[in-house]
Amino acid sequence: MKHRTIHRLSETILSHEFWIAVAMFMVAIPLHYPNQLLPFVHVEDPGTVLGLERHAVERVFVLLPITYVGFLFGMRAGIVASAFALAIMLPRALIISPNRSDALVEVAAVILIGTVINFGFERIRREQERRRLLAEQLQLSEERYRQIFENAHDAISVHDLTGKIVMTNRACKKVTGYELEELIRMTTADLLSEEGLEGAMEVRRRLIDGELTESFEQEIIRKDGERARLWLTTSVITVNGGGKAVQIIARDITEQARLRENLQFYLEQITRAQEHERERIARELHDDTVQSLLLIAQRLDHLGSCRRLDAAGRTAEELKLRAEVLQTLANLRRLTQDLRPRILDDLGLVPALEWLADDLVDQCKVQASVDVKNSLPELSQEAQLLLFRIAQEALRNVGKHAAAKRASISLRPYDNRVEMTITDDGKGFTPPKDISDLAVMGKLGLLGMYERARLLGGSFHIRSEPGQGTTVAVELPAANALKACG
Repeated sequence: MKHRTIHRLSETILSHEFWIAVAMFMVAIPLHYPNQLLPFVHVEDPGTVLGLERHAVERVFVLLPITYVGFLFGMRAGIVASAFALAIMLPRALIISPNRSDALVEVAAVILIGTVINFGFERIRREQERRRLLAEQLQLSEERYRQIFENAHDAISVHDLTGKIVMTNRACKKVTGYELEELIRMTTADLLSEEGLEGAMEVRRRLIDGELTESFEQEIIRKDGERARLWLTTSVITVNGGGKAVQIIARDITEQARLRENLQFYLEQITRAQEHERERIARELHDDTVQSLLLIAQRLDHLGSCRRLDAAGRTAEELKLRAEVLQTLANLRRLTQDLRPRILDDLGLVPALEWLADDLVDQCKVQASVDVKNSLPELSQEAQLLLFRIAQEALRNVGKHAAAKRASISLRPYDNRVEMTITDDGKGFTPPKDISDLAVMGKLGLLGMYERARLLGGSFHIRSEPGQGTTVAVELPAANALKACG
């Protein structure tokens, strides 16, 4: 603080204004003491100068540097100048002037007038400084608002009361597909369908009338002709209590809306699929297992009541019954493996995947293999079941739809992730651009894989082309897939 004061004082002393003030005092001193300082100069008393008496002119010449210094350097400098003027005028008032009381009043008047004028300058200076700071704060606030406005993730636009777009940010280009220069020349009607425009006009009317409106969903037509769903929040910009414009904050929820619609469709389809699966299991149990058990029971009754069979005939009949029992057990085991594979709980993921590969060979005559690269960490039960179900669904698709000759399962850990890929050389297909459209295409199995991968924060990818086979890849974060220690 001390160094700063010294620096400011040195700057003041070196300024031209300071020396002008000194020169003004140097002129005022001899005018105030003409007979004492300039005795050899005999100037006739003019009486009045510009309508002012000579004494008044002297006081004015003393007052000028006081106000000049106060105007340029502030109130403190004005007080110093007043003290210096007092030191100049006081000796004459006390010693030289024949009317001491009048002279002292004149001195006090000069000092008081100078102080009052300097105080007024100080008030003006402070008001100017306050306005300058307010202007800087306003400019800073405008710059910050502009930055927030321009860099906002949501699309923000300002419309006048006729619907014309007067201001937009960069996010509006991403949402609408139009350049910002194009949007400025457009109106709300250019972005909406007829039914959407009616709703927008109703919202604008309610806003202008002072009715509060909640956020709402609106569909727009992009530049490329595609339709986009937006979540809009509107507010009125008022000036002096009157509405002047409407601000709209828009968030693109097209993907969320599509996912919501597809999810509803998926839930409906998966519910039907569950009912069909229950019906299939019940039918297989009734038509296969139950009928086999009834037949075995009847043959056991026949074998027990038949006394005509010799030892060889009885043995042959018992062997037939044993074969039927074993076949029934195999059918039951197949059903239970589909519902919950014991091999996964007893031996782990890799043997369970090898069992799926062998079953694909037996059931569909498709050669399948399992390749485990590097040392696989110990996975949680949830992660093992999730990967097994995805592989099971993928190989089921290979057997039913791919018309493939070979398929392979690859499992490997890397970079704190666990990746499993299922590849086939079948006929392939054209995947949708958005994986959520799988439900609309009727590929509920693939959508189910995607949803399963998301349960553990993983990612799911499909790579396929007609005639080039299909690759399904799922990646799980190791933090979510590994078995907890301890």
